[in-house]
Amino acid sequence: MKQTLITLVEDKPGVLNRIASLFRRRNFNIVSVVSGSSETPGIARLTIVVDEVDRSKRGTIYYNLLNLVNVIAVKDVSELPCITRQFILVKIEANTEKFNEIEYIVNNYGAKVVENSSESIIVEAADEKEILDQLVASLEPYNITEIMRTGKMSMRKGMTHNVSSDNTKSKLEKWQPEKINVYHN
Repeated sequence: MKQTLITLVEDKPGVLNRIASLFRRRNFNIVSVVSGSSETPGIARLTIVVDEVDRSKRGTIYYNLLNLVNVIAVKDVSELPCITRQFILVKIEANTEKFNEIEYIVNNYGAKVVENSSESIIVEAADEKEILDQLVASLEPYNITEIMRTGKMSMRKGMTHNVSSDNTKSKLEKWQPEKINVYHN
């Protein structure tokens, strides 16, 4: 199983570079990183997926991330109930005779056509990885010319933990309600 970490960081230049350098120095493979604004001004939320199965190495990744400058909080949600999504854009060669077939497939996957021109058809979808893989496989006979896909985004189900942009230990403990002395995921 891949390790999934939700990380809250200060929204400042160089933070993502520090995180990437940490993984490079430790020789860990990042499968995907999705970064964006959070509900709190000045704080960005990252979902980082790492290809690591060894529990002790997972702990190393967790603690090293937590100790980085500008990192406010880290939560390993690999084995916790989460909603996960990926986003995809798929460009298909325009084919007016087959547009109805393509539209039928797209609608069956909850996706939508966002461009239909004389040159191309662009489809967008957001869902779990397996569903998007099936969508791509269903569209392959129609000559896919480009695919752009995000990595995994995760949000833990249940309680929300508030974090202020004021990086204090008491605020950090609100986001991580269980006191972690030993890595247990």
